[in-house]
Amino acid sequence: MEVPTGTVEVVPDPDDPDGVTLLVNGVPSSYLDLADPRVLVFEYMQQMAAVVERLPEGPLDVVHLGAGACALPRALDAARPGSHQLAVELDPALPELVRGWFDLPRSPALRVRTGDARAVVEQLGAQRADVVVRDVFAGDRTPAHVCTLEMAREVRRVLRVGGVYLVNCADRAPLTLARSEAATLRELFADVAVVAEPGLLRGRGYGNVVLAATDDPALLADPALGRAVRSLPAPARLLHGDELVRFAAAGVVLRDPS
Repeated sequence: MEVPTGTVEVVPDPDDPDGVTLLVNGVPSSYLDLADPRVLVFEYMQQMAAVVERLPEGPLDVVHLGAGACALPRALDAARPGSHQLAVELDPALPELVRGWFDLPRSPALRVRTGDARAVVEQLGAQRADVVVRDVFAGDRTPAHVCTLEMAREVRRVLRVGGVYLVNCADRAPLTLARSEAATLRELFADVAVVAEPGLLRGRGYGNVVLAATDDPALLADPALGRAVRSLPAPARLLHGDELVRFAAAGVVLRDPS
């Protein structure tokens, strides 16, 4: 089906009658288990959820930059009843299509706003979110204007004390972009961590690197987080502390064009 930014297609999972994948411009954007909203199949979403689980119990205010089929908002709604979430999607037609196809939480549990991710963040009030998730892609690449120090500064303004910024960065060896994103976040946040599949960190293949940034000194240092990501269906590795510093050392702080 054509939409203003390209094409969108829902593909049933041949191995699971309850599973569907949303393709945006031919690229897998979301996977939903129609029977159980808590199921997250994409590994980077499982990694993000492991970080969110370390936050204090109870409802959360979450901003999702990049909506797709709202797999992660749907899972967080089930895990944290009473949460208020905002999903931002560039394509003006996609949100209504997705709401028609899938059983998504309704407002005020989940609101969807059309617009550019950075422009919407700049319009949000200060200290209004516990979590900001950046999952923005044009094809298989993240637009440069949402990767910069200036963008991260806006996200930090929107986060409450103790909140966390979660970034999905797609990269390949030598992980130049992921290292630069880590270096950029370290300029602003008190603590930063990276979560990824061990082979990817060793320079094999192409995949997703999750970055987490917070001003809470205890959140990412919690040993339970490292155990949680190692125990995922696809075990991941957490880089924190000195390992994160070494990972980011080769990175260049990303800034808006002058």
